[in-house]
Amino acid sequence: MYKYCSNLYKYERYQSRNVSIGDVPLGSDYPIRVQSMTTTNTLDIDATVEQSIKIIEAGSDYVRITAPSINEAKALKKIQKSLHQKGYKAPLIADIHFTPNAAIEAAKIVEKVRINPGNYADKKKFLSFEYTDNEYDAELERIHNRFLPLVKVCKEYGTAMRIGTNHGSLSDRIMNRYGDTPYGMVESAMEFIRICESYNFHDIILSMKSSNPIIMVQAYRLLINKMIKENMNYPLHLGVTEAGEGMEGRIKSSLGIGTLLEDGLGDTIRVSLTEDPEHEIPIAKKIVNRYKNRSGHKEISTPCKQMISPFEYEKRKTCRINNIGGNNVPVVLSDVSFLNNIDLNVLSDLGYLYSPEDDKWLIKDLAVDYIHIGENEINIEIPEQLGVICSYRKWKENKNNIFPELNVQEYIKSEIKGLKFIYLSDRKNINDEFVNLINQDHNAVILLDTWNKHGLADQRNLFFHLIKLKLNVPVIVGRYYQNLSLEQMQIDSSIDIGGLFVDGLGDGIFISHKNCASIKDVNKLSFQILQATRTRITKTDYISCPSCGRTQFDLMETTALVREKTSHLKGLKIAIMGCIVNGPGEMADADYGYVGTGFQKVSLYKKHNVMKKNIDSNKAVNALIKLIKDNGDWVAP
Repeated sequence: MYKYCSNLYKYERYQSRNVSIGDVPLGSDYPIRVQSMTTTNTLDIDATVEQSIKIIEAGSDYVRITAPSINEAKALKKIQKSLHQKGYKAPLIADIHFTPNAAIEAAKIVEKVRINPGNYADKKKFLSFEYTDNEYDAELERIHNRFLPLVKVCKEYGTAMRIGTNHGSLSDRIMNRYGDTPYGMVESAMEFIRICESYNFHDIILSMKSSNPIIMVQAYRLLINKMIKENMNYPLHLGVTEAGEGMEGRIKSSLGIGTLLEDGLGDTIRVSLTEDPEHEIPIAKKIVNRYKNRSGHKEISTPCKQMISPFEYEKRKTCRINNIGGNNVPVVLSDVSFLNNIDLNVLSDLGYLYSPEDDKWLIKDLAVDYIHIGENEINIEIPEQLGVICSYRKWKENKNNIFPELNVQEYIKSEIKGLKFIYLSDRKNINDEFVNLINQDHNAVILLDTWNKHGLADQRNLFFHLIKLKLNVPVIVGRYYQNLSLEQMQIDSSIDIGGLFVDGLGDGIFISHKNCASIKDVNKLSFQILQATRTRITKTDYISCPSCGRTQFDLMETTALVREKTSHLKGLKIAIMGCIVNGPGEMADADYGYVGTGFQKVSLYKKHNVMKKNIDSNKAVNALIKLIKDNGDWVAP
């Protein structure tokens, strides 16, 4: 029923079919490929060639180029020829949305075309009405006739095709029957796949993109589940669309892509950043490299059957203990055990600023809930809102306003009445004595760890056992990292820990680290992982596209400016989109949208509704702020 990967507990690539894309084939028999997309005007041949070379030299297997009209499609021939003359043979991918004639022209030139079902042959006007079965079938017939010429050309020229569904550009027909859901995304793609198969065309790659990593993960899983039922095994292109820039973009992309790669899903990936495209490739490679030697991981003991739906989000139900579990947002626990001295500067880095003049604490949005001091002493007065955890041995020396961490055996032997944290990393420790004791203890929280290289699957298995045993004890998910760059740590922890929160597993986060980053950086990382999983919102959420040749204003500069003006609007979702293709579509769950509609022209949206059209881009940011104010969502910084 819930099958979506080859093995939940042993790393195995899902066995997808091979698809030839020029001289760089794709599928489970080959390495996971990486790619990026040019941001230049496709008609500017020299600029597009120059940027393509930068992308290729950064290590990209493929280069995607937008072809919004037949003129850009024809320009692909010159771009391809110039690249070949310079010795660059990486396959090119034409990105098509609204123009079937451009797709047909491009398919005669490049090695692969990407089409979006919601934009290519379907209607998207945000209309709501009921489709009868006959009306629905009539629409499918119209789509068949509109799509078939491209299928024939791809088959004739040996051109591969990516059928790329985007969460925000589902057609009205799909939306009215399936809703704005992963189920609708999958069905949108399946309609096009069935047309391809009816003409014996199988050089297909599939994608299910969303700016929301949870929706994206669920859609890919559903797609695999659907393909298994219909005896299909097409390869997958993974990506979180409009992930943004900087740390946020890296975390959101790693979270969505990596959660799927952990289960062996995915044959090619793109990290979509609002940065120069060549910057995407090193991040993609760092994600992919995690899986090069993964298959040799330690066996996961006592695997449990799937205990949750992988297709729908539901938070695991837990009891409430202080501010942990129940309906509370996930807590953040910070590791300071490696510090020699825990002083006011440390607390400042963790969100607590002390004012001597007022003798008061200023508590920031990114203030941790607990610190773990290990065997250390803490000799300063701390704010009441901050909990302190130490080792059990240290706790027995000083039991005042401090909470112990115990292993399972210590827990079983002790009789501690108050809040305590139980370290758990092995299924073997969940014995009958432990189960009986913790089932009656309303002051116990589990600190869940793993030392397995395939750690997400190992910790998920422990969660499944807790669910099977009907233990509703809160769980803080912890991982330890050593000797990593900050960027690699961001990638690894986003996948390892964030992947569990995607499935509603976890009541807190604990990143323990040595020689990786400052405690301030790790604290920020913890909150950003929770923000990306939408389990704890502590700041404005930005949905920002990576730009392409369709964008006619400086997207990176504009994104930075919008962020500067609005970053204090906690909980608000603002989309900055380069063009109408990714505009009202990909900002599916944004509160406000800033969408390019022409040369230096911008339209402003509230949800799906356009509020201001064709504003000069140099006035648009101020107009956006006014729109937010007019709708009562503005607060003074």
